[in-house]
Amino acid sequence: MRLQKIGIPILLALALAAPFVVYPVFLMKALCFALFACAFNLLLGYVGLLSFGHAAYFGFAAYVSAHAAKVWGLGPELALVLGTLTAMGLGLVFGWLAIRRSGIYFAMITLALSQMVFFFCVQAPFTHGEDGIQAVPRGRLLGLIDLTDNLSMYYFVLAVFILGLLIIRRAVGSPFGQVLKAIRENEPRATSLGYKTDRYKLMAFTLSAALAGTAGAMKALVFQLASLTDVHWHASGEVVLMTLLGGVGTVFGPVVGAFLVVAIQNYLAQMGAWVTIIQGGIFVICVLIFRRGMVGEVLEFWRRRNSEPPPSGGHH
Repeated sequence: MRLQKIGIPILLALALAAPFVVYPVFLMKALCFALFACAFNLLLGYVGLLSFGHAAYFGFAAYVSAHAAKVWGLGPELALVLGTLTAMGLGLVFGWLAIRRSGIYFAMITLALSQMVFFFCVQAPFTHGEDGIQAVPRGRLLGLIDLTDNLSMYYFVLAVFILGLLIIRRAVGSPFGQVLKAIRENEPRATSLGYKTDRYKLMAFTLSAALAGTAGAMKALVFQLASLTDVHWHASGEVVLMTLLGGVGTVFGPVVGAFLVVAIQNYLAQMGAWVTIIQGGIFVICVLIFRRGMVGEVLEFWRRRNSEPPPSGGHH
């Protein structure tokens, strides 16, 4: 807790100052993926459900928001809300179908449903197939703030990211979050205590999908583009990588993981296909050395330092 009290104001100050030091578009991309990873972590870290289809909500919300902003002329905040609601609806339907199974079957169902969304996006007229929706207007926030300015856009993205993070923290810290953890640890026991576990899992799945949709819609506005890469299963794989690198089941782990992966892709782009190999190498090292992910290991170290030494023979 003490670590959080010190850490959060420092992180906030860094986030506010960052665009004056680092290229804002890179930061915005990283923040979009960080929110995506946090949304995914809500499902994997707190309910123990591994979804391989989160790109469906991320990418489809991007298309919906881009279409709403470009064709229907909606403002950025309305386009964002529409994208989020679409992802939420999609998550509700897909979640209802997927949560009947667990483990690898759950993962495979989410992947199959996500592939259906991908093929729909390839065929649907409004997505423009391979070209995607280009030249999406960023518009004016609440009709006042011009988002074509990268600095204004960055602070808008940061505000949405912080809001998403607060929603996740609130959900995880609430009695609802405690039930989710109970389901993750021992589902039959949670059921025997009278909790309708399927209902809780569906609520978590829907919330996770909605926030993933917010991240996707945001990315479409930042880059003024919605394309097939965001609905492709690669995007689902990437978000798994980000979450595991940073630390599953930690609030800030996925954020760190997302920034790391986006930085690797950004700064090593000239190396072409080698980026994937480097990513894979880092992932292998992380899994072998940092079993809890980077943030997970730091928190564990902090906990050990500030707690009583374990009784002899009690180390695990």
